[in-house]
Amino acid sequence: MELKQSIEHFLDTIRFEKKFSNHTAIAYQNDLEQFFLFLKLNYQTDDLSGISHLQIRSWMAELLEKGVNSRSVARKISALKSFYKHALRESWITVSPMAKIQSPRISKRLPVFIEDKPINKLMEEVEFGDDFESKQEKLIIGLFYATGIRLSELIQLKETDLNLYKSQIKVLGKRKKERIVPITPEIRLMIEDFLDLKRAENLVSETLFCSLKSKTLNPRKVYEIVKRNLSLVSTQDKRSPHVLRHTYATHLLNEGADLNAIKELLGHANLSATQVYTHNSIERLKEVYKKHPRA
Repeated sequence: MELKQSIEHFLDTIRFEKKFSNHTAIAYQNDLEQFFLFLKLNYQTDDLSGISHLQIRSWMAELLEKGVNSRSVARKISALKSFYKHALRESWITVSPMAKIQSPRISKRLPVFIEDKPINKLMEEVEFGDDFESKQEKLIIGLFYATGIRLSELIQLKETDLNLYKSQIKVLGKRKKERIVPITPEIRLMIEDFLDLKRAENLVSETLFCSLKSKTLNPRKVYEIVKRNLSLVSTQDKRSPHVLRHTYATHLLNEGADLNAIKELLGHANLSATQVYTHNSIERLKEVYKKHPRA
């Protein structure tokens, strides 16, 4: 099979069989095309079976020399490993050059989150207004913080995914995996109020949130809403929907929630992804301990 066809076959597999998001598939495609362009320019080859681990290491070295950070290089290597694993399974090759490749070490970054007081101030003291867009903005902020859902999950949240009687929502997460997330009485009332206003404005959309033209909200629009409103109560550099997701998880853990329960609420596939929040809680405990008279 030709290289272009093999890449397309791999991308179709991760999209339609493994249910990877389109965003991830595009990132993998860019990484693979970048790698094979490097091989063509430097080694005049695109033969899968003739590629060695030394060539892959030289690509890694070039990326690092150009200033690409180790986290990005590690992601590119992950894309290559997935591709070669697929190539082995399809019998396009008999030996994978990735067996001798190790990803560069990356330092773990603690999740950025916002403390309780700024969040409470935003939800309780900041005036949002009574028009449709203002009510929608407040509900977007509130839902992010009260459920920890991702930006993509919020945008595609449908009215039919709401179960206000049971105070819960159905969230479609990564790889089309569904999960049930509870909502607080306050958020339930906000949703009911918002839906009444949406009907009064004669807005008809399958998704819960929409524009004044009944169109699904653009991700950039939601990002800007979050950034602008968090700027009112926080001076930290990162002010994004994912920061609210981190805030949700960190606050739950600080209040004594079980780590496995948080894992399910966030829709993490592995507990290791959730354990990163324990570092923030440990740092919080250290700060509390410093207040001890003999500390």
